Amino acid sequence: MDDNETADQTARAGMQHVVLVTGASGAGRTTAIRALEDYGYEVIDNLPLSLIPRLISGGPLEHPLALGVNVRTRDFTLGALTEVIDGLVADPRLDAELLYLDCRPAILAQRYSETRRRHPLADGDSPFQGIQREIELLAPVRRRADVLIDTSDLTVHELKAEIGRWLGVDKGDVLSVSVQSFSYKRGVPRGLDLVFDVRFLQNPHWQPDLRPLTGHDTQVAAHVAADPLYEGFLARITDLITFLLPAYAAEGKAHLAVGFGCTGGRHRSVAVAETVAKALAGAGWRVSTRHRELERSATVAEADQIGGSTA
Repeated sequence: MDDNETADQTARAGMQHVVLVTGASGAGRTTAIRALEDYGYEVIDNLPLSLIPRLISGGPLEHPLALGVNVRTRDFTLGALTEVIDGLVADPRLDAELLYLDCRPAILAQRYSETRRRHPLADGDSPFQGIQREIELLAPVRRRADVLIDTSDLTVHELKAEIGRWLGVDKGDVLSVSVQSFSYKRGVPRGLDLVFDVRFLQNPHWQPDLRPLTGHDTQVAAHVAADPLYEGFLARITDLITFLLPAYAAEGKAHLAVGFGCTGGRHRSVAVAETVAKALAGAGWRVSTRHRELERSATVAEADQIGGSTA
């Protein structure tokens, strides 16, 4: 099933598919909205609730529609949101679904602490009271959810994959490969099938001009590649993975996760992961990359996106 098949099925049925996306602040609504956009949905985030009926009354759109709503939305009240949900469900022209992003309070508090953003319902500096207040406020909406995804233990990529599985667009017959980098200081990521330690390679961290850079930078990649052991290691690892991939595919495995770890997760592991990913893609495999420590730094400023230890 390709990215547009869900939308095509709805169009053939003569109905407009509408997904209302809501949930606890910090639980990943922004990530879910962006994933839906990637899957071909027309996305409108934080449209005032009073304008949603007017939008829907304008007639069917070319693409399925995703509407993001949270407690920051202008004119938000529980009653107003309930009225919007009732209207969407009752409209015979619509195939409407409510997607609710949930998360454990302790994880939400950790995310707010790391991003240093103020919770919209918190009276003081501590977000926990606001988190509890919001969970209680949205409890009736949560109970009505057609799809409920708990993001407590999900990374950004795992949440996107979960959205894809729900839509039925992440079920390709070709084995996909995820090549990841990480820091051993923060532990080995869960879900890796193959793990390789590249801490034996010379470390760019000890070069003052390279320290602020990452494995994406050509200077760092060249420094790592200059290690006498690099070429032989890379050739053997690439040969091993390409040897194993057809066997995994024949066994029915849909996804293989390969991890490369170093001390800080910013230099050696990133450079090696990128090189291996390019080699596998060049061999015809469907490959994605993920750099956990770089993502962690990049998402600190994203208050409404899965962050911290879950990103």
